[in-house]
Amino acid sequence: MTQVRTIVGMSGGVDSSVAALLLRDAGEPIAGLFMQNWADDGSGDCRADDDRRDAVAVCGRLGLPIHFRDFSGEYWDGVFSHFLAEYAAGRTPNPDVLCNREIKFKHFLDAAHALGAERIATGHYARVAIQGGRAQLLRAVDRNKDQSYFLHQLGQAQLSQTVFPLGELEKDAVRRIAREANLPTHAKKDSTGICFIGERDFREFLARYLPATPGEIRDPSGAVVGEHPGVFFFTLGQREGLHIGGVRGRAAAPWYVVGKDVATNVLVVDQGSDSRFLQSDRLWSEPAHWIAGAPPATRFTCTAQTRYRQREEPCTVTVESDGSVAVAFDRPQRAVTPGQSLVLYDGDACLGGAIILRTDAPLDPSFPREFHAA
Repeated sequence: MTQVRTIVGMSGGVDSSVAALLLRDAGEPIAGLFMQNWADDGSGDCRADDDRRDAVAVCGRLGLPIHFRDFSGEYWDGVFSHFLAEYAAGRTPNPDVLCNREIKFKHFLDAAHALGAERIATGHYARVAIQGGRAQLLRAVDRNKDQSYFLHQLGQAQLSQTVFPLGELEKDAVRRIAREANLPTHAKKDSTGICFIGERDFREFLARYLPATPGEIRDPSGAVVGEHPGVFFFTLGQREGLHIGGVRGRAAAPWYVVGKDVATNVLVVDQGSDSRFLQSDRLWSEPAHWIAGAPPATRFTCTAQTRYRQREEPCTVTVESDGSVAVAFDRPQRAVTPGQSLVLYDGDACLGGAIILRTDAPLDPSFPREFHAA
């Protein structure tokens, strides 16, 4: 029996299905592995059992062996506990970034090695290139599906042992390949959002772990304009769910979250999507991770994203002595959110990134101090 060289992470979706198909057709000795990362309680629409059945069906169709591993304990310790801690601190985390670093490219990679494989493959839309003996993480050819933003915490060890078979393909081509191969996942809807929340109500889910207390909604001058069900449920720039009626003396314009303070349980809102309280020119981060192992310089220019699917923004990066970065953007940025990821690029190459700590937006960092009277 041929020794398996590559283990493909089979999620039960069309992308991992086609990744496995392409490697098999290229003559790669492969097997699949299905990861259970969340102990679903059945109250939402995570549908891990359906995904498991689809992964088995695809491997059966392709004639591949499949393995199973339960990483739900590791997911709780390495991802979900951080998710809760960040919300409790008033920040907005991105668990997909941590899931990739802690689960898919750590525990999954270790499991593949234990099975005798040399490397892993996933259905992510990204590319790896080896240049000068070092691995580079590159954007996918399909920029609409590019997932390098979520992979920016990976390093040389992980990238040098990973293959992304879909990096050169457009999503439409992936669907076509799956359909022509009669894969059972060819028409399956892409998963969206966070698996452990699924289609259930986000507020109801979060309230199970972070008991929320209703509090005041104020405008930047300190005037009370409504009541919120819990500051944990809101993020900067959010419009939905505020339920603020007409306020005497105010035009009937939409309200947006521009600040929140967990200590005082106050949510701050302003009218207009372009409110000055949502604009920032600079941000400061936690210590950064560099894919090459070190930054290109202590001060350099590049482009950045502060959220997924955002347009790349030119900026100047200064690396501080503690490893954190200070970023000055060429133009003001809207709703840059503490807890989210700053990801840096040089052309198609992802340099790395960091968690956003604070910005120079008017309510951050000296909020609340009576909200800087507007």
